[in-house]
Amino acid sequence: MAKTKFAERLKNFFGIHKNRDEEFFEELSDLLIEGDLGAKNVFELVDELEKNCRSQKIEDERGILLQLKSRLLEFVRSVELEPVPEKVNVYMVLGVNGVGKTTSVAKLAGFFQGSGKYNVVMAAADTFRAAAIEQLQLHGQRLGVRVVAHQHGADPSAVVFDGAEAVAARGGGIVLADTAGRLHNKENLVRELQKIDRVAASKASEGCYKKILVIDATTGQNGLRQAEVFHQAVGLDAVILTKYDSTAKGGIAAAIGKEFGIPVAFICFGEGYSDIRPFDPNQYVDEFLGLD
Repeated sequence: MAKTKFAERLKNFFGIHKNRDEEFFEELSDLLIEGDLGAKNVFELVDELEKNCRSQKIEDERGILLQLKSRLLEFVRSVELEPVPEKVNVYMVLGVNGVGKTTSVAKLAGFFQGSGKYNVVMAAADTFRAAAIEQLQLHGQRLGVRVVAHQHGADPSAVVFDGAEAVAARGGGIVLADTAGRLHNKENLVRELQKIDRVAASKASEGCYKKILVIDATTGQNGLRQAEVFHQAVGLDAVILTKYDSTAKGGIAAAIGKEFGIPVAFICFGEGYSDIRPFDPNQYVDEFLGLD
């Protein structure tokens, strides 16, 4: 993948600032904060970076970036989501409206179906937004994946229940549940998600239930707030980063890992169903910092 715009800015920064003095590290802090790492994290990070660079007499650009990389890798967490084919796996996909949640469900369906190991069902549990049901059904038609859906306004947990029943009837597989994301009405959202959570947990085989938050990589520190709300509501197992292209600053994965210990499972970076890949912390940090 091409370097991010943030990596280009970092490259320019090193080109302009030749002296590795106190001002250099202060301005580096400002730049990293703009990269969505979070102010508190950055100040701790750069303070340690400056001490290490001075004690080890590291002044070249690559040397400093490699030091920075090793620190960032302590923040960033990854997880591999591996459903068990002969069991009932339920993945509840969460996120606020507009982050690409429904499309991410479709990409996950394509990813797991493409492996040839799983019976995949998508559950249209965002019954609040009528277009979400139709959108998921359209994805299902294009991918050849079954979609379980009820009418607009139906109980979302009932949709997840039926999805799990459909998978169980086939001897196992994976239910990918698309849920509502009305964050402005937090109390109702949390109540609704907790009900789906209880049903999903009761229907999934032991150890086969995951709660996955979709975050738009371009949203900045808003993503941290979203992670906090959903994590408090149901307890998250993983994150999917969407819209991870050259416009994304990208630091949000490190911020969420440091703040909440939540790992990233996948990155989505385009419009196609195949534009999804498992998250690789090493590759992610290299892209963030512009390291080859």
